[in-house]
Amino acid sequence: MHNTFLAVIIALGLVTSGAFIGNGLERFRMADRSIVIKGLAEQSVDSDYVTWPLTVRRAGDSFLSVQQSLAADRDKLVGFLHGLGFTGSEMEIRPLVVTDAYSREYASSNSPTRYSGSAVVIVNSERVAAVSAAALATDPLIAAGVQLDLGTGPSYALRAFNDAKGPLLKAATENARAQAVKFASESNASLGDLKSANQGIIQISGTGGNPYDSASSREKRLRVVSTFVYYLK
Repeated sequence: MHNTFLAVIIALGLVTSGAFIGNGLERFRMADRSIVIKGLAEQSVDSDYVTWPLTVRRAGDSFLSVQQSLAADRDKLVGFLHGLGFTGSEMEIRPLVVTDAYSREYASSNSPTRYSGSAVVIVNSERVAAVSAAALATDPLIAAGVQLDLGTGPSYALRAFNDAKGPLLKAATENARAQAVKFASESNASLGDLKSANQGIIQISGTGGNPYDSASSREKRLRVVSTFVYYLK
């Protein structure tokens, strides 16, 4: 897996049990002299797996004609993928589906075509770059008369999430401790033991920072905010 690290470690500042009170900030609990530190770590990582569903559609007044056209289009689609270097093990070829509009409940005889159908081929591959390139090269299929429905395009995933999780949490922990040491020094104190820690939830989003566009984004942005409570001596 090719990881592109753009590690950006930002101190979120110091938050304690108090808030702004009077003219100052209560920076630590007087009872046990503890401070709360939040550390933010961000990292960009390339996806390592992709799923690309491709659908061909046909409609007509003859069941046999629709079925044969779908089978021919599916063959063209599979041949196109083979030509781009994809293997049979990377393709999931679904059975043809043909429906009769007149056989449906509350069917209307005014339907422009009686039969409609689809054929689906799904590419599942670790070759993310190859699929990304193929998704931009489907014009020959359209030119060949294949009625191709690309849907939302490839869906990208990060299966090696745990490999990226460790360094991200380590970065957040190191940053939080550095901030705690700095605060203790500025307060004429020394940093004591760690009282408690909460690693937080790692968020995965697309490059735009929106978690809902994560699947469509080849590059994943990981973000975590961890919270640590230290004693002061």
